[in-house]
Amino acid sequence: MAQLVTFSVDGVKRPGALKNDRVLDLHAAGLPVDDTGDLTAIVRGGSAALDQVNAAIADWSAPEYALDAVKLDAPIQHPPKVIGIGLNYLDHCREANMAVPTEPVVFTKYSTSVTGPYDDVHWYEDTCHDMDYEVELGVVIGKRASRVSEADALDYVLGYTVVNDVSARDLQLGGAGQWDIGKSLDTTCPYGPAIVTKDEIKDPHDLDLNLSVNGDIRQTSNTSNLIFKIPALIAYLTKGITLLPGDLIATGTPFGVALGMKDPIWLKDGDICEARIERLGVIRNTMRARS
Repeated sequence: MAQLVTFSVDGVKRPGALKNDRVLDLHAAGLPVDDTGDLTAIVRGGSAALDQVNAAIADWSAPEYALDAVKLDAPIQHPPKVIGIGLNYLDHCREANMAVPTEPVVFTKYSTSVTGPYDDVHWYEDTCHDMDYEVELGVVIGKRASRVSEADALDYVLGYTVVNDVSARDLQLGGAGQWDIGKSLDTTCPYGPAIVTKDEIKDPHDLDLNLSVNGDIRQTSNTSNLIFKIPALIAYLTKGITLLPGDLIATGTPFGVALGMKDPIWLKDGDICEARIERLGVIRNTMRARS
């Protein structure tokens, strides 16, 4: 299969496939596109569209671009849902001084929080100050899923991606404890750089991941340490919620967030966050505090 991307040339978004630092224009290869210009129509097209993608990649005769000549955008600009999972690594539960959950802790990041893998993340200083980072394995749903068993859950996965669940802790945990607002500010869900289709990843539960701030490694772990693995999460969610093609599940973050420090080092204007996951790539975002 492929590394699926959304890229821009001269400000126009297009769906693409990434290979050897070249980007194939999938729309020019005959794949469907809607007014977003991104991967949405392809993902909604299901197995038939993915067969077309495979054929276009095998042929590789459509227009292509050098990777450094294009801008990579969020693979799906407006996912139907962005679902966050909290406290899904044991060491993160401990640093947050919270009990280890007996079932998944679920919250929402609004789709308007989505931004590109190399775009700026911004917040307004009259809204919040205590900004934190969280590297997470993202799971992209490939087909409608309801009442799915753990045994069948991975059949509903399109692929995997890198997410930085940027969080305003003073909103999330202070005052009224506004988890959804603290997690959903505009631009606080950068992800990408691609959706790596599941056939490219032998075991999503054995991937190294880390996050650095200005080159200083703050988080490092492996997805083997997830408390609730991907099949369990999908089965749990679909007991009463229908997952749709393009939905993004951020599976939780490991130890090392600012919240867990004795003297938290919150993100500040100009900081550069790099979130990496083995075989999925790196996203790099500059933090911007606005007055």
